[in-house]
Amino acid sequence: MSTPPESAAHQAAASSVPGPGPDDELPSRTGRVHVAARQRGLDITALSRLLLHLPQLLAGVAVVLAASYVLDVLAGPPWWIPLGCWVLSGLLAFHRPCERLMARWLFGLRHPLPEEAEVLHSVWREVTARAGVDGSAYQLWVEDSSEVNAMAAAGHVVGVTSHSLRTLSPARLAAVLAHELGHHTRGHAWVSLLVFWYALPGRLTWRALRRVAAGSERLSTGAAVLPACLLGGMLLVLAIASYGLVLLPLVTPYAAAAMARRSELRADEHAAGLGFAPQLIAVLSEECDRDKDARADRLDPAAPSDGQGIAARLLASHPDVHTRLHRLQAHLEARR
Repeated sequence: MSTPPESAAHQAAASSVPGPGPDDELPSRTGRVHVAARQRGLDITALSRLLLHLPQLLAGVAVVLAASYVLDVLAGPPWWIPLGCWVLSGLLAFHRPCERLMARWLFGLRHPLPEEAEVLHSVWREVTARAGVDGSAYQLWVEDSSEVNAMAAAGHVVGVTSHSLRTLSPARLAAVLAHELGHHTRGHAWVSLLVFWYALPGRLTWRALRRVAAGSERLSTGAAVLPACLLGGMLLVLAIASYGLVLLPLVTPYAAAAMARRSELRADEHAAGLGFAPQLIAVLSEECDRDKDARADRLDPAAPSDGQGIAARLLASHPDVHTRLHRLQAHLEARR
C-alpha cells in the first residue's frame, strides 16, 4: 500500500536559529491534564474531499470488481474475496505496525535520536495537553532534511524534519506540531490516505489506457482499431458502472484543490486556537522572507516565480503564505 506524504507537508524555512523573544517561550503545563472524550472528528473540508473524490473511488471499485470477476471466470477465487480484501486493506492505514512500515519505507522517516526525542516529546506533550488529546496515541518521527517542515500522515503518524528540531524554538516547534495535530483531529490526514488508496486502481487503469492510446497513434489505421475499441469499451463500462460519475474527475480537480487549501487554513486555525498564532506567524514570515530572497537571487527578479500561473495557483494544494498570515493576524485581532 502506497501513498504520497498527504497530507501533507508544510514548509517554513529558517536559515538560522531564531533569536529568543516573548513569543518563543513554551512554559511547561503543571497540574492535571484533561483529555477530551471526543478527540477526533471529520470537519467539512475532510467530508467535502471525500465527496469530491467519489467518482475516483467508484472508478477504483469498478476496476477491482472487473478484475475480480475476470479471476472468478478463469477459475480463480470467487469475485467477492479479492474485492473484499481490497476494501478491507484501507483499514491498514490505522494499524500501528503498518503505520510504522509506511513511516519508515514510504515517507522516509526515522525514529528520533535520544536528544531529538527529548525535545520532541516535551513539546508534543504541551501541544496535546492544550488540545485535550492523548499524545501517546500518536507516533513521532523525524525526517532528515535541511528544511523546516512537518507532516501528518496515516492515522497516527506525525513527522518533523531534523532541521526543524535544530533551528526552531520550542514554542515555534509547538506551533508547527499543533498545525499537524489539527490535520489529525479534523480528519484530514486519514481522509487523504484513504482517498489516495481507493482511487489508485482507477488512476493506474487510466494511465494504462493513455499509454495504449499513445501507442496506437504509431500504428496503421487497421491495427489501431482494436486498441481503440478496447479503450472505448472500458470507458463505457466505467461510465455505466459509476452512473457517469467517472467522468466528473475532468472537472473536479479545482474544487478538490480548493478544499485542500481550506484544510490547511483549518489546521492553522487549530494551532491558533491553542494559543500558537504568534509563533506560527513568525515561522510563516520567515518563509515569506526566504521566498523574497530566492526571487532576488534570480537573474530577472521581476520575472514571476515558476508555477505561479492562474491554473497552477488554482490547482495548488496549499494556500499562499500571505493568505495564511492574513488569517492568523485576523485571529489575533479578534482575541484582543
